[in-house]
Amino acid sequence: MNIRSCDCILLTKSWSLVFNQTEYMVDMKCEGCVDAVKQKLQTVTGVKNVEVDLSNQVVRILGSSPLKTMTEALEQTGRKARLVGQGVPEDFLVSAAVAEFKGPDVFGVVRLAQVNMELARIEANFSGLSPGKHGWSINEFGDLTKGAVSTGRVYNPKIEGSAKEPLGDLGTVVADEKGEAFFSGVKEMLRVADLIGRSIVVYGTEDKSDSGVTAAVIARSAGVGENYKKICACDGTIIWESSSNDFVASKV
Repeated sequence: MNIRSCDCILLTKSWSLVFNQTEYMVDMKCEGCVDAVKQKLQTVTGVKNVEVDLSNQVVRILGSSPLKTMTEALEQTGRKARLVGQGVPEDFLVSAAVAEFKGPDVFGVVRLAQVNMELARIEANFSGLSPGKHGWSINEFGDLTKGAVSTGRVYNPKIEGSAKEPLGDLGTVVADEKGEAFFSGVKEMLRVADLIGRSIVVYGTEDKSDSGVTAAVIARSAGVGENYKKICACDGTIIWESSSNDFVASKV
């Protein structure tokens, strides 16, 4: 069968659209680790390019390989690997966001990263909360002139097939006796790019009908893994200490 040159161009463009940039945190100590990771990934079908940032323990992969295949390849090197995010290379840097809680009572950081178009990863770390369960949510507005009161309702765009509860409902976090809470999970149907300029609100109890005890504006992150090693600026927790479970196993 003959294919015209213009058809070849179209086919090439269509094929290139399936290439994603995938970013992992990988527990690497030396150049030997870097070489081992690169050599393993380069044997994976669909991987076109591998970049390794040893200082930040970050591996970036360009290609069309399934996430499961790449994750298994990294794990086969004997190193801890944690998915940070994935997206089309041109849009990759706008698929992450951060909300910083700067006190005076509650401190913390919430990071959001687009894993794929149907799934967003959320990691959060708080201190200064009262012990027990606290509801938290993404609210409509980033207006903090009156604190959490002026952030509007829980964010709830109309999305076909979405759950009954508002999309911005993040469930609860549990603060220990020291007032510290950590969360790592994913949220289906959440688009990080749509959240820039909105806010995250934390409530005094599980009841989200209250006005909330604190709020922070969601801002665009400089990169999917900005401040890679530290999950929370308030306590310096590093990513390998934050959780022993892969975040994909947990959902909001």
